[in-house]
Amino acid sequence: MNARFLVIAALTAIGICGCSGAGGSGGYSGYVEGDLVFVGPTEPGRVKELLVDEGAVVKAGQVLAKVEDDLQLADRDAAAAQLKEAEARLADARAPLQRPEEIAVLEASERRAASALDLSRIELDRQKSLVPKGASSQANLDSAQHQYDQNQAALDEARRRIAAARIAARTQSIDAAEQSVLAARANLAAAQVRLDRRTVMAPADGPVQTVYFRPGELVPEGRPIVSLLPPNLVKVRFFVPEAQLPAVTSGAAVTVTCDGCTPFTAKVSFISAQAEYTPPVIYSREERSKLVYLVEARPQDPAKARPGQPVNVTLGAAP
Repeated sequence: MNARFLVIAALTAIGICGCSGAGGSGGYSGYVEGDLVFVGPTEPGRVKELLVDEGAVVKAGQVLAKVEDDLQLADRDAAAAQLKEAEARLADARAPLQRPEEIAVLEASERRAASALDLSRIELDRQKSLVPKGASSQANLDSAQHQYDQNQAALDEARRRIAAARIAARTQSIDAAEQSVLAARANLAAAQVRLDRRTVMAPADGPVQTVYFRPGELVPEGRPIVSLLPPNLVKVRFFVPEAQLPAVTSGAAVTVTCDGCTPFTAKVSFISAQAEYTPPVIYSREERSKLVYLVEARPQDPAKARPGQPVNVTLGAAP
């Protein structure tokens, strides 16, 4: 029989003895419990800085501690460099096959070929006007026509060279470079997340309950540095006998009292579907009174409830 079962059994016995009617003057015995939130790094590391202490009330998003992040910072920088390299490769794949200076040389050749073509056109027109008059021979006209055709071909060649020089890499090469950029960006994002997680922040408002590791200590994997108790995770647990369970409904108000404290109101948030009992139990009509059901209620003002505190619960809101 474990210790938790003994505590529940004792509280159950008190609750059964102290009850009369539907939560009569004796009420139901129970205790306050809090579900702690454990906060720590996702990877092992040494605590570099602790910014809170036990009892401090923190806000969601507040920095609680910092863990050494030299390796994660280096990984982030390496991922950033890989992204720049991938982006440069993509830009190179999208760029023309030849440099702008080389294209400028080809454009100069184009202009020279165009000038030569203009000159040969003039000469061809002149020969065409002289031959019919007998001022020039047919051979000169044929030579002029041949020169014009050569210059036209040279101009076409220069223009095709420029067009070829401006063509980018193949589509497959560009697609591969684009995928490399996407992969590098994903690696950088993952490295940044790992780096950010070295800064431990509060996930919710609440007081710091326990500090487990101090600066200089090594936090193993999966271990928290601090624990918090958010107000919405404080609850009152009490036990209701089987015969009186129908009087308790989800959402109903109950009044909680304890030694030396002001009564406060809580609302029933959970009713167990399974009975507990004080051993030995016999499921006979005479022994059913030993069956009790666990009920949980959330305080409207969690500051009035302290985890571990014994309480007495009666049905109905506090006056």
